[in-house]
Amino acid sequence: MALPQINTPTYELEVPSTGEKLKYRPFLVKEEKILMIAMEAEEQSGIINAVKEIVKACTFDKFDVSKLPIFDVEYVFLNIRAKSVGEVSKIKLKCPDDEKTLVETEIDLTQVNVEMKDGHTNKIELTDEMGIIMTYPSIDTFANTGAETITAANMITVISSCILQIYDKKGEEIFEAKDSTQKELNDFIEQLNTKQFAEVQEFFDTMPKLQHTVKITNPKTKKESEIVLSGLNDFFG
Repeated sequence: MALPQINTPTYELEVPSTGEKLKYRPFLVKEEKILMIAMEAEEQSGIINAVKEIVKACTFDKFDVSKLPIFDVEYVFLNIRAKSVGEVSKIKLKCPDDEKTLVETEIDLTQVNVEMKDGHTNKIELTDEMGIIMTYPSIDTFANTGAETITAANMITVISSCILQIYDKKGEEIFEAKDSTQKELNDFIEQLNTKQFAEVQEFFDTMPKLQHTVKITNPKTKKESEIVLSGLNDFFG
C-alpha cells in the first residue's frame, strides 16, 4: 500500500524586476539537505548551485534562475526560506562603534525588500557619440568568477558580461555584445578612461539590491547604530 502524500502549501510573490506574479512553495527536507551540505563545504560555487537548484524546484520551473538578475534570485530564495524555516532569522552583528561587540538581532524576513534607487539607468553615455546599454548580473555571472560580489579581481569580467549593446551615434551602428568574444568586451572596458569607468561603476553601485536597515544598540557603550544588510549572506547567521 502506498503511503499518503503530504500536501505542500503554495504562496505567491511579485518578482522585483518584472512585477510578474510567481507561485512558490517551501523547500522540502531533501532540498534543505542539498543546501546544508553546500554550506558545510563552504565553497561558494556549491552554495550558488544549491540556491539555483532550490529556487528552480520551489518555483515549479517557472523562474529562470540563470538569466534573471541576481537580486531577483536572492529575493525569491529569501521568501522560500522564510516559508520553509521561519520568517525570523537570528544573526549576530558587530557594533560599528567599537567594531568588536556582537549583538544578536532578529530580522523579520517578510520586511526585507529589493531597494530601487531613483535616477538609476542602464544607459551609459561614454561620449557624445558612443554609449552602452547594460543588463544586470545574474547568479551565473558570479558563479563563473568564483565570487559572490564584484571584486578587484573579477571587476572587468563582471562588467563586460553585463554589456547588452554598444551604440555608435555617429556611425548609426549598434553592436550586440553577444556577437563579440569575452576578450573583445574586456578590451573595450579596459580602454575606458577613469571618468567613463566611474560612470559604468555607478550603474552597479546604484542597481537594485536586496537590502534592509536595522538598528542595534551596543550593550557596553549604549551607542545606537544603523547597519545596512545587503545580499543573502547578511541575513543568515
